Amino acid sequence: MKLNIAVLPGDGIGPEIVEQAMKAVKAVCGKFGHELSYEQALVGAIAIDETGNPYPDATHELCMKSDAVLFGAIGSPKYDNDPSAKIRPEQGLLGMRKKLGLYANIRPVTTFPSLIHKSPLRSDLVEGADFMCIRELTGGMYFGRPPGRSEDRNTAYDTCIYTREEVERIVRLAYQYAEKRRKKVAIVDKANVLATSRLWREVSQEIEKEYPQIETEYMFVDNAAMRIIQWPKSFDVMVTENMFGDILTDEASVITGSLGVLPSASIGIHTSVFEPIHGSYPQAAGKNIANPLATILSAALMFEYAFNLMEEGKLIRDAVTASMDAEVVTEDIAEQGKAYSTSEVGDWIAEFISKQ
Repeated sequence: MKLNIAVLPGDGIGPEIVEQAMKAVKAVCGKFGHELSYEQALVGAIAIDETGNPYPDATHELCMKSDAVLFGAIGSPKYDNDPSAKIRPEQGLLGMRKKLGLYANIRPVTTFPSLIHKSPLRSDLVEGADFMCIRELTGGMYFGRPPGRSEDRNTAYDTCIYTREEVERIVRLAYQYAEKRRKKVAIVDKANVLATSRLWREVSQEIEKEYPQIETEYMFVDNAAMRIIQWPKSFDVMVTENMFGDILTDEASVITGSLGVLPSASIGIHTSVFEPIHGSYPQAAGKNIANPLATILSAALMFEYAFNLMEEGKLIRDAVTASMDAEVVTEDIAEQGKAYSTSEVGDWIAEFISKQ
């Protein structure tokens, strides 16, 4: 099979962790006989510095003609510490989501036996947790009518907007994934307060009837936030709107014990983007200490969701699990033994894949 990938390393540790993920991608393609074609492009702060645009037209054109996008991270203190900056790296991410039609962010939340003790939650609560958060990406408050301030600057406003089409698209996707899993969907909203949430619930109740084999549960976002901590194993597939999903997925990340092992997939109309959920960690950039596992696991999702190559994705996940069991990990999750460098972890995983 021919795999055509756009590679967007981005800022901070992005280039280092993407390099390790590409080692795994190349090892898998070599093992299974796939033809790999890839090209790199700029995004984020580095794109602003070189072109003045955080998501240049050339980058967009590359993404549009690619079957999948492997993405690192964006963000730079240069812009974070300048509240007056008119152009920011994050605008590149939002622009990419909009232009590529990336309407659904998928974040698997699973536990690794060697990391359970690092979770702030009790082991008996998190052991065996395995659920999927599906966050709507192109609507809601982040993409509502232009935000603003009053003339006296003492009042600020944002607008949350959703259409029926946006809700239908994401909720149907959640049911499709639930069919392949444990057949449970939790639809998270705030329908007792927000008009947009009442639209979500109205549309979801219509779609629910099309999937009688799926167990559906509706819950308010505050209850969902509490349930994630109290009973994470009760979830299978959770679907919610943009801002709620942004918050809940970060909360759910503590279950695994490390942000450094959480991948994500953003499913789009034109193509799909695969990236770790952590940021650009500029303090570690260039030091060869950043954890590449989330990016490597994002590559596993790419094989599965972009190319329907399930065996290839599983092999990458098996390699990551093996590296953690063998304590071949970076300093953020290493115990008292030796901490490995970013590139050493990438090399070990690629070698493991090649030997299977």
